[in-house]
Amino acid sequence: MTKLIKIMSAPLLSLIFLLNMSSAGMAETTVSAEVGFIFNTLLFLICGFLVFFMACGFAMLESGMVTSKSVSVICAKNIGLVSIAGIMFWMVGYNLAYGIPEGGYIGKFVPWSDASKIGTGYADGSDWYFQMVFCATTVSIVSGTLAERIKLWPFFLFAAILSGIIYPIVMGWQWGGGWLAAAGFSDFAGSTLVHSTGGAAALAGAMILGPRLGRFTKKGEAAPLKPFAASSIPLVTLGVFILWLGWFGFNGGSQLAIGTAPDAIAVSKIFINTFLAGAGGVLAAGALTRLSGKTDVIQMLNGCIGGLVAITAEPLMPSPLASILIGAVGGAIVVYGTKFLFSLKIDDVVGAIPAHMFAGIWGTLIVPATNSGANFGTQLLGVLSVNVFVFVVALIVWSLMKATMGIRLSKEAETKGTDVSETGVIAYSIRD
Repeated sequence: MTKLIKIMSAPLLSLIFLLNMSSAGMAETTVSAEVGFIFNTLLFLICGFLVFFMACGFAMLESGMVTSKSVSVICAKNIGLVSIAGIMFWMVGYNLAYGIPEGGYIGKFVPWSDASKIGTGYADGSDWYFQMVFCATTVSIVSGTLAERIKLWPFFLFAAILSGIIYPIVMGWQWGGGWLAAAGFSDFAGSTLVHSTGGAAALAGAMILGPRLGRFTKKGEAAPLKPFAASSIPLVTLGVFILWLGWFGFNGGSQLAIGTAPDAIAVSKIFINTFLAGAGGVLAAGALTRLSGKTDVIQMLNGCIGGLVAITAEPLMPSPLASILIGAVGGAIVVYGTKFLFSLKIDDVVGAIPAHMFAGIWGTLIVPATNSGANFGTQLLGVLSVNVFVFVVALIVWSLMKATMGIRLSKEAETKGTDVSETGVIAYSIRD
């Protein structure tokens, strides 16, 4: 019997011994530089393709928000802008952002080339890909705002300028070690650098382009709904869910490392806070619109985006409750920001300016409330410098394009719809 007990207990004792050895080893050692390199690179690649999938989300959201006579052009714009942004970011954008002197203002206009070394902590190519999809996201924000009255190829030209020059410059100010980074500005994943940049460029374009024909009454109120009815609310909803999914890559990947247990814990917390902020934005927008009589599903969907944008500046440090509140304010900003634009007769077809620019400003300014390493003055400096720079430069570019090549469709073409006038491909056989 004693011999039998010894035989049966031997595997258990061996397992306990191995577990003790493993625990001791985990406490005393870390992964090798090469293993850390692999995990960090994998984080960039996985999160990068989640962010890339956001391009589908933007395409679906915009396709659903425009009238049914302008859907094909939205699809053309979105696949075109992603392609343009990728090529421009490879040609000049990446080095323009990262080739900046420490504390400087602008990098070098040279093509990017991969020079990966294990000592950097990740493959350079994975970082290029991750940063490139951020760049494409910035351009996507502009697309929906200007829908249904802008010419396709002038938009593509602006996409090239924004992705190749404007965005990389402001990106370099912070993430490239430029003057904002030296000043102590904090923008974890781009509430200002990405979202406000896209929103400011869209605002400049909307002001130069003007509203769609008949969009506003003389009092500045929105015209009756029917002529501008969204083509597909289910498509908008699908787009927002895709964007919400992609945001986990957007914010989670911005931790920039997952080769250690603390980094893995941080990424997990970022996922939680990102989700909760989006949920807070949804409920706040829904509740506020209900106060006026009916629950506006479009504002709920845009409220989700506003909440996600708001938490993007600092998704790691807030508590879960703080994340909900930050997101809820982002959702409220979307509701009232939309009304504000209406009062100014600025036609933002998809509501991108309130959701990205206004909510991005809020999210960046509230960072010091949860991150003691940031201060309000520096955050305000970053918000003002980025938004003013992008808005002014974009305003100049749009104005020059309007004066030379023209950016707006003719009245006849706009009345027929951009699908007819720009692509000749009709998305729906029955149109508004």
